[in-house]
Formats: sequence, structure tokens, C-alpha cells
Amino acid sequence: VAQSVKRPTSAQVMILRSVSSSPALRPWGLGAGTIGEQCAGSALLCMHKFTDKHEWVTTENGTGTGGTSNFAQEALGDVVYCSLPEVGTKLNKQHEFGLLESVKAARELYSPLSGEVTEINEALAENPGLVNRSCYEDGWLIKITLSNPSEPCEVTRSSEKHMRNA
Repeated sequence: VAQSVKRPTSAQVMILRSVSSSPALRPWGLGAGTIGEQCAGSALLCMHKFTDKHEWVTTENGTGTGGTSNFAQEALGDVVYCSLPEVGTKLNKQHEFGLLESVKAARELYSPLSGEVTEINEALAENPGLVNRSCYEDGWLIKITLSNPSEPCEVTRSSEKHMRNA
């Protein structure tokens, strides 16, 4: 049985080459205080920035989309319930905004940026396991209109372990 292999795009190859060629940018060699963008393995993750509390965020045109990192969802286990804020809720950076519950633990969620919630992932109400299966795509948690456009530049990853396990 033949299997099709998806070849990386030229942009993905260039990203991987630039990351691999510079020791300072290798995701497996980053230390504390390094900008938290991951570009190895997937072009999708190049746009994600991570917080110390293992939340991620992407921004585009003044809107941030946020979720929980792969490292955090793996530590939590099978997610069975998501508690998210209502649309219109104002959030402050690094303040609690929700909760993920699994069969073995619960985890508070912290806003990666300040702003107003414009959308929540309603699919999580019926299928909270999306957080485990697709934490960077289908398992996103909230979208917010940013109140401080410079905040995305301040989101960093704090540990080498976190960078390797994003």
C-alpha cells in the first residue's frame, strides 16, 4: 500500500534552515528570556508566541487568538470540560479567564494579552477533547480584540523545556 508524503513548502524549508544554522535560534537550545516563537517542525507554530504559564497566542490585524500549549494539554490529560469567558468580557494580560478540566486535574487559564473577548471556541462545549487533539488549530480557546498593540511583542517563553515541548 503506497502512502502519500506531504513535502514541506519552500517557506518551511527556509525557516528550518535558518533555525538550524543559527545556534542562538535552535528551539532545543533556547534559555530563559528568549522570545518565545517556535519555528521548527511546522510553519504553523512560527506564528505562535508562548507565555510562562503555557498559553499561546497569535495576532493578526489587532485580534489575538489564544489557547493552551501542547506541553500543558499533555500534562493535563484528556480534557472533559472547558470553562471560557463570555463574549464582551474584558481581560487583562496574565489574569485568569477560564478553566480546563480533565479526568485527573483542573488547570486555570491565563490571558496572554489584554483586550475584549470577541469569540470563544463554541465547538469545545460539545467536544472539549479538541484541546488534546489539535491545541494549535481546532482546539483554540478565545479570540480577543487587543487593547494594547505592543503587548504581543512582550510575550515570551521562559524555559528551554517549554520551548522543546510547545
